[in-house]
Amino acid sequence: MSKMFVKTGDTVQVLSGKSKGVRGEVIAVSPKENKVIVKKVQVVTKHVKPSRMGEQGGLVEVESALYASKVQLVCPKCGEAVRVGRKDGLRVCKKCGHEF
Repeated sequence: MSKMFVKTGDTVQVLSGKSKGVRGEVIAVSPKENKVIVKKVQVVTKHVKPSRMGEQGGLVEVESALYASKVQLVCPKCGEAVRVGRKDGLRVCKKCGHEF
């Protein structure tokens, strides 16, 4: 299991794929698989069966997981997608030095 550079609630920018350049909020992080789920990014359509009587099934749009290496953290101070360093256990922006 590797240490993740993103946490739930962070704003990230997608680096590659269909959603390249899109910014979104991290909904969930899976360090075991090294994946993240980002709001409104990589939306897939799932077929859902009705689970109870009277409930309706159909098509549901859900966010799918991305590899963490395909996203980059957005610094809250400078507003750019940046690499992250570590200083005294805190995450640090490599461009402006802002701790978050």
